[in-house]
Amino acid sequence: MDNLFILLILPVISAIILAFIKNSSAKWAALVLSLIQLGLTIPFICNFVPDASVQFSQSWNWISALSIQFHIGLDGISLPLLILTNGLIPLIILASFGHDQKGGFYGLVSFMQAGLVLVFISLDAFSFYVGWEAALIPIYFICALWGDGNRIKINLKFFVYTFFGSLLMLIAIIYLYQQTGGRDMSWTALTNLDLTVAAQNWIFWAFFIAFAIKIPLFPFHSWQPDTYTHAATAGTMLLSGIMLKMGLFGLLRWLLPLAPEAVSRYGNIALIMGIIGVVYGSIIAFKMKDAKRLVAYSSIAHVGLIAAGIFSLTQEGLQGAILQMINHGISVVGLFFVIDIIQKRTGSRDLSELGGLAQNMPILAFTFLVIIMGAIGLPMTNGFIGEFLLLKGIFASPENGVLFAVLGGTTLIFGAVYMLRFYQKTMLGQINDNQVQVKDISGYEVILLSIIVILVILIGVLPNGLLHLSEASVSQLLQQIK
Repeated sequence: MDNLFILLILPVISAIILAFIKNSSAKWAALVLSLIQLGLTIPFICNFVPDASVQFSQSWNWISALSIQFHIGLDGISLPLLILTNGLIPLIILASFGHDQKGGFYGLVSFMQAGLVLVFISLDAFSFYVGWEAALIPIYFICALWGDGNRIKINLKFFVYTFFGSLLMLIAIIYLYQQTGGRDMSWTALTNLDLTVAAQNWIFWAFFIAFAIKIPLFPFHSWQPDTYTHAATAGTMLLSGIMLKMGLFGLLRWLLPLAPEAVSRYGNIALIMGIIGVVYGSIIAFKMKDAKRLVAYSSIAHVGLIAAGIFSLTQEGLQGAILQMINHGISVVGLFFVIDIIQKRTGSRDLSELGGLAQNMPILAFTFLVIIMGAIGLPMTNGFIGEFLLLKGIFASPENGVLFAVLGGTTLIFGAVYMLRFYQKTMLGQINDNQVQVKDISGYEVILLSIIVILVILIGVLPNGLLHLSEASVSQLLQQIK
């Protein structure tokens, strides 16, 4: 099985099927279909040769009048993100089992999966842009229809932000296409263009702003906390676990090779923005009483460090970024699921109204603790090796590397403080009288959190498999831009 197109078409077919299922069996159909998608991903992992080549490549004419081809393939940078997407979707679907969602909801999740997969496997700018926009539409409706609070206004802000960034990127893509004489939109053709310094400068900022909004990087982050807080749990998981990785992946796949001279000129500014995000997100997270907002701001801190690692332009920084994208996705899905469980059991996610839940929920308390250990980068958990590589890469960056590494390293200290405070405020201390009867997790909740815990420990102990996938492709990328 080496037909990569099947990983695109199956989620689309799944979305159509699920849209017509109106009863509670939709969740089981969605889970089975997502597991089939995951199963079909395994042959690509097993048959992947960890070198710098593009594998399982497929292309065919799409819009002949404009010489636009549909070109897809996998390399060591895109395969880890494909694994993350198709691995997390079944968990996100399983996490929604307690909310009695119907087929329309799961259909949107599957359609979004198709968009995400297309972003990560595209080897031409046109299909990349199609996937970029295709993933935005379903998440907007998931957040707007199944969210809470002032969700319409909040999601309109999210849509306007991301659409503005998309428009900038589209203008840059059209310009690059014109530079090929209107003949080619392939990644190879566009990255081989001999652009002037002035052209590279504005191309850099057009792509960077689009990706920075999606990540989100400070100061383009203002849409994120409200959107994460008021979206349905599955929507928050999709946004934080997978969708923000589109922006980080875009930096690696498109921005760095398209404008290498501009990257060397302005990359330090982007690195500083990432470091500011680390400190800013962590400080705000200290003060949050709403558990969802706390994790939202912690996410700003974590992705800021990942972006800084990318702009360190070092082997360790780039590989650490790819590994930490996966680690962040796993940990943040686990954290938001724990918050969802606590809110369903107690009716609140306000830290001032919680406490002592470990007395009645020992299984949740244990799994929650392991996930938090991974999130703060404790040795032998998934977060440790990723953050170590990121900081090592930032330390080796040519300008002010030591200072940036020290500031970036505050994420370890700050993260430990606000995450352990989060655990203490919910699990430890005196239990509230109205929460004495809460029951521990069971059934699908135990299965999902057990999988997360296993991944946290497994990647922490055996990270080499994932690192080996990306090593050659990252080396080639660095040679290309230096």
